[in-house]
Amino acid sequence: MGVSRRQFFKSVAGTIAYAAVASAVPARLFASWNQPAFTSETLAAAIAAKYGNMPIEESSAIQIKSPEIAENGAYVPVSIATTIAGASNISVFSEANFSPLVASFNIMPRMLPDVSLRLRMAKTANIVVLVQAGGKLYRTVREVKVTIGGCGG
Repeated sequence: MGVSRRQFFKSVAGTIAYAAVASAVPARLFASWNQPAFTSETLAAAIAAKYGNMPIEESSAIQIKSPEIAENGAYVPVSIATTIAGASNISVFSEANFSPLVASFNIMPRMLPDVSLRLRMAKTANIVVLVQAGGKLYRTVREVKVTIGGCGG
């Protein structure tokens, strides 16, 4: 037996209502993607695409927790925290990856600047973390030795 006329119109009305609600949601509620930064092939190009030419200074106020030796580069747990006042963005880079920018987190004023992720690393390399605060960038670096590559290697 086929679909009744009532079921058909109920289905069509539901689809129209869903489309109306979805189109009314402002685009600013969805995260934006910085394609040039995430597709850059070198660390310098990725930083320039993400932050332009903002000045960078080394900082001990950024803590990176990760294993010194990762047995498998396909799964490297990393936690980043900072005590830098006014931190508005934390970006994580892996120098040896095909696309060095691994993740970028926007930090809202009432958020604790503390993030955790699992990243893939092609081979032994430095993890570079940049924290943006007040028009400046702060950097810290930590080397992770990878015994089995996780990015196609």
